[in-house]
Amino acid sequence: MRRREFITLLGGAAAALPIVARAQQGRLPVVGVLRSNPKDTEVFAEPFRRYMKAIGWEEGRNIRFLFVWAEGRNERAPALAGELVAKNVDLIITFGDPAIHAAQRATQTIPIVGMTDDMIGSGLAVSMARPGGNTTGVSILTLELDVKRLEILHEFLPQARRIAVLADPSTISTRAQLTSAARDLALELVRFEAQSPDEIGNALDALASAKVDAVNVLASPILNAAHRLIIERMHNARLPTIYQFPESAEDGGLLAYGPRVLESYRRIVYFVDRILKGAKPADLPIEQPTKFELVVNLKTASALSLTIPPALLARADEVIE
Repeated sequence: MRRREFITLLGGAAAALPIVARAQQGRLPVVGVLRSNPKDTEVFAEPFRRYMKAIGWEEGRNIRFLFVWAEGRNERAPALAGELVAKNVDLIITFGDPAIHAAQRATQTIPIVGMTDDMIGSGLAVSMARPGGNTTGVSILTLELDVKRLEILHEFLPQARRIAVLADPSTISTRAQLTSAARDLALELVRFEAQSPDEIGNALDALASAKVDAVNVLASPILNAAHRLIIERMHNARLPTIYQFPESAEDGGLLAYGPRVLESYRRIVYFVDRILKGAKPADLPIEQPTKFELVVNLKTASALSLTIPPALLARADEVIE
């Protein structure tokens, strides 16, 4: 065997080793995390470190984490993904279609664990059962849940006829599904779009003066990162609003329906652990949430002089009094 062929063979064998085994050669594995949100709204880093430590991955001891933030600017994602690749991270975690696409363009070999609205519909993976390529993760069922939240909002306010939809155009569109549902419920939808901090502020200004009866905040990493601002502004405008994650109602939103974001973060940790121990993203089925919670905030309802229908209250998984 020629020397060059032997070296190539050795290199291929090393690459095939689990990341944790390669780390025994003196370098801690590095997990890069590309976050779409501004750094000052960060909510993933703390639970991620905590969940990783609980299963044996302690930062500085047997693993390193490298966080970068796009600051709510999707156009920054390609450069940040390239930065992580250039720093030779062993795995990339990221959120939302633009950032996952950016990571996929930056590398076809480094494993990517993503969390977004619809992995398959957005073309990020081949199938749920066998994703193919270097990407797996959590798909949030956005097409169904955006519509379900509209139905809950209608049940809460059956007299409302003009409903605002706050959408992030960088995510997969649920416009067709919402339009069909609105037609069935005899509702008029008024659409507002935002995909950056500046655009969110402008959209909220326009929404507050649009003479709508209620608001459905659609699924989006950028909008969720700004949920506290949205809650405050909707309170000031006295507009009943429903949000994507139960945690938003616990933070003062009126209504929320969907999976718990912290549980989705736990599943991200599951994928990271499996890949660090040698699993291939192509062989790890993409997961979808299996539990959805309806949370009603009675304190907020009282502040807005609203009464929650008893049937809706009875169905709630959590009632904040």
